[in-house]
Amino acid sequence: MLFDLSLNDLCPLPRDSSSILLDCGEGTYGQLVRFFGADEVENVLVHLNGIYISHLHADHHLGLINLLQRREAAFQQRSIPFRPLFLVAPHQIQSWLLLYSRRFEPLRHLYELIPTTSLLHLNSALNPTTEGRFYEGLGLKRMETVTVRHCPNAYGVSLTGRSGWKVTYSGDTMPSDYLVTLGKGSDLLIHEATMEDELKAEAVLKMHSTVSEAIGIGRKMGAKFTMLTHFSQRYAKVPKISGDLDPNVGIAFDNMSLGLSDLWKVPLMYPTLKSMFAEHCEEMETKTAKKLRRKEREKEREGGPINTQLKNTI
Repeated sequence: MLFDLSLNDLCPLPRDSSSILLDCGEGTYGQLVRFFGADEVENVLVHLNGIYISHLHADHHLGLINLLQRREAAFQQRSIPFRPLFLVAPHQIQSWLLLYSRRFEPLRHLYELIPTTSLLHLNSALNPTTEGRFYEGLGLKRMETVTVRHCPNAYGVSLTGRSGWKVTYSGDTMPSDYLVTLGKGSDLLIHEATMEDELKAEAVLKMHSTVSEAIGIGRKMGAKFTMLTHFSQRYAKVPKISGDLDPNVGIAFDNMSLGLSDLWKVPLMYPTLKSMFAEHCEEMETKTAKKLRRKEREKEREGGPINTQLKNTI
């Protein structure tokens, strides 16, 4: 997700201002090229002043090295003096980046690492000099993180703009009270909703959230709008959502581009998407029902001998 951070109305569009990328999975650069075009993507990259990595699972950072290198090339192509971007990430990412630098080609000059722990909510550890450069470079008033329930060194983040808007991003996580506290007063919550409600047990096992759990977090923090994202690959065309979406809840999809004032339009798209992909939705319903029946049979088989023994005892 690419955001322009210096506008009154948050907008993921190329402008002569600062922008930040939230997570950087494999193929991120290719997506930027497809969306903005081969020429315009250079403008996007030279104004990209920050990348935030929520955790170190590969699908959230494998596009980082390519993007760093492409960004340097964009500065060279436009004959602009190069400046490293701020990389906000778990400090453990440094081992991977330094290994690549030693074995293949140097990267260290392309970024300045800001460890995620240095931005913890109510416990910032940035020194005053770095803090001033950091917020000036990103055009932000505040950026804070909290640990979330997914894997070691997984974080959620909130971004507060100078004009007062606030956006909270969950990264990957089960429902998190820390995230609720961090996101109080958010104009926008971007929250993962990996699993449909019927697969809550699987969501717990994989430490993700269901659709209803993500919506619930938005309600708890009082977010003005909740954008659902990070749907499982099983929902190839449209995620499975039980019932109708609230007016302040929407689903994200590839190449979505909108400002805060446009968020109200997003929930209106879901009925149309369901109609367009009706066959896919029916297929998902069938697969879910089969999966639940299979798990019920497995439970019955596991409990069969015990239940029989209890019955005989009684």
